[in-house]
Amino acid sequence: MAANAGRSAAQPGGFAVWRVRAVAYGLLLGFAVLAGRGVYLQIVQHDDLTRRGDARTTRDLVVPAHRGRLLDREGAVLASSVPARGVFAFPDQVELTAAQRDGLAKALNLKGKDLESKLNSDRDLVFLARGITPEQGQAVSALKIPGVAVQSEFKREYPAQEVMGQVLGITNVDDVGQEGIELAQNEWLSGKAGARRVTIDRRGGVVEELASVRSPQQGRDLQLALDSRVQHLTFRELKRGIEAHRAKGGAAVVLDAHSGELLALVNYPTANPGDRSAAATGGLRNRAVADLFEPGSTMKPFTIATAIETGAYEPDALVPMSGSTYTLNGATIRDTHAIGSHGVASLTEIVQKSSNVGTARVAERLPNEVMWKHLQRAGFGRAPQIGVPGEAHGRLRAPQSWRPIEKATMSYGYGLSVNLVQLARAYTVFANQGELVDVTLFRNGGAGRHTRVYSKGTMQAVLPMLEKATAKEGTAPQSQVPGYRVAGKTGTAKKLAGAVYSEGRYVASFVGLAPVSNPRYIVAVMVDEPGTGVYYGGLVAAPIFSSIMGQTLRLMEVPYDAPLPGGPAVVDAQVAIVREGN
Repeated sequence: MAANAGRSAAQPGGFAVWRVRAVAYGLLLGFAVLAGRGVYLQIVQHDDLTRRGDARTTRDLVVPAHRGRLLDREGAVLASSVPARGVFAFPDQVELTAAQRDGLAKALNLKGKDLESKLNSDRDLVFLARGITPEQGQAVSALKIPGVAVQSEFKREYPAQEVMGQVLGITNVDDVGQEGIELAQNEWLSGKAGARRVTIDRRGGVVEELASVRSPQQGRDLQLALDSRVQHLTFRELKRGIEAHRAKGGAAVVLDAHSGELLALVNYPTANPGDRSAAATGGLRNRAVADLFEPGSTMKPFTIATAIETGAYEPDALVPMSGSTYTLNGATIRDTHAIGSHGVASLTEIVQKSSNVGTARVAERLPNEVMWKHLQRAGFGRAPQIGVPGEAHGRLRAPQSWRPIEKATMSYGYGLSVNLVQLARAYTVFANQGELVDVTLFRNGGAGRHTRVYSKGTMQAVLPMLEKATAKEGTAPQSQVPGYRVAGKTGTAKKLAGAVYSEGRYVASFVGLAPVSNPRYIVAVMVDEPGTGVYYGGLVAAPIFSSIMGQTLRLMEVPYDAPLPGGPAVVDAQVAIVREGN
């Protein structure tokens, strides 16, 4: 009985010990699991958890680099980057009232549905606006909308606007070049953006600056050869001429004859580079270098120069003529001005009266390879490489494929193509005693490369012929400039429509230099499809040339080399008007 009682007492005590041990083991196991979990989270998943945490509270914000300025040859600012603001949002954090929504849309000039579309994005970060004014940025900040923040950035401004549109080009919202010089020289101008790491609160505001990830490298300024004054006057005169003749468009170039620097490069119609939609519609296309046309009679001086250079004709030689028409391989070549009344014509008459027949007869004596070589050395068929995108090479076919009629038409400007800058460059041979000068949009200190194409003797014979072409008896008396001797050549070419030439659609052109006694500038003008019924280069393009060349010479105070109609007082008054207008 006593034994039974002892066993009954021992059983409860044993059970209690077992329970204590079970609880202890359970606690130990729990602590082990927690410790293991802690180790797992702290070591195994440390990087992943840190990344997730940083994704919620840490952001790398761009620190924009200041883009370099574009300057003209005198240091005037053509393009610069000014302070602006960008507004971005973290869609999953945005909380806004109806009043805040309306205020945000108003500050950003957005429609309500457009704002909602941006805020409903499934992306971590979206931009609501770029390149807005600092005042707009302040208005957004004042709304204190959770998940919406404002950052500093830059916006490109172009003081000359449409006057410089196609040549300068455009940048995108990130201040990266997209067209023109902005694109071609983007690496030089743009520098490199920096970055800063910050901690943000639930509203998207910056709580703490953690580190500078990368310092911005500022862009560098770039000085161009362009002269703002010459560019403006060229734009004004080209626009006036194109509108007067109701033309489709046109272009004009002013070139320093010795250095090859472009003082003006103008297209019309044009576009404002501040309007980015212009790039998408082709409004910023630089037609002076990108568009090709058949040069017409502006090619004739090169045919005559090649004939003299190779000895096929002496400068005073007479060319046999057959009236105002000439049939070659079944095709008829015609003149608009009758010359050679005695069955012959001088080389000077051929250039002065712009004779297709006479030029074709001269070309007959030139071997294909010889004619091609001189044209190729004068820059035809090769892009001028002035430093902008989209430069066209022009068309100059290999001489082996030329038929006699094709060589004849090429001699007076059909069957090959050029861009306007290319044509202006070719005329540097007449201003530099036979040397071709490389053309550039950037200042070169007067050290443009010269390449010999014709001898000095040949140029001494051809230059007076070009001067006579601008005289009263020539095809371009309206190219004359009071007080200066001018030399140049007209061009009038039908436009191709598919495989045939279109009646009533012409390109009128004129290229010339002045003053003849010491050539300083070359001006080339092209007018596309004059619409008034007057289409000859001497009547359409030559007067524009005269206005541009005359104002440029007076602006640059180039000494006169011809009598002054009306006396010095009249011309001095004209100089004052030119300066006041520029």
